[in-house]
Amino acid sequence: MSSELIEARLPQKLRARVRGRALDWIGVLFAAAAILLVPWVVLLVRDLPSDHRSAHWDVAWGGFDLALALLLVGVAVAAWRRSPWLEGAATAAATLLFVDAWFDILTSSSRSELIMAIVEAALVELPIAVLCVFLARSVERRFAAAASLAARRSEGIHEFDPVCLAQDERAA
Repeated sequence: MSSELIEARLPQKLRARVRGRALDWIGVLFAAAAILLVPWVVLLVRDLPSDHRSAHWDVAWGGFDLALALLLVGVAVAAWRRSPWLEGAATAAATLLFVDAWFDILTSSSRSELIMAIVEAALVELPIAVLCVFLARSVERRFAAAASLAARRSEGIHEFDPVCLAQDERAA
């Protein structure tokens, strides 16, 4: 390997190591947050009343559904534009759809509301949420494949090099 190539890769390796350490600390932080939430959840389940009246129930749900609608528009626009924002928008939309189904079912106050919430969750919210998860995963894989192809081209390796293709398949 030439010294020029080693020098060109050194900053990249150093950046990767710094990024790796930052990710380790982020992992510790989020793990600690998750652990600290466990006693908080126990406290909430034990101490909160099962019934609660809210003065702004309509605004809360209306605002939530408006945010969900705007997010779904964001997914549509990102898909049409082939935007790198598609992965994040689809992931966020899936999350809000799962949350919407959860709270629709758990906050139903009558049998007919419960049946309607379950039907809506089963036929609309959850299927779209699963589609969003698959969409986000598909976009992630396509970006990874494009990055791998760009890296091979920058190194002067032909994209149909069987050695490189075999290495990519093993890495995936």
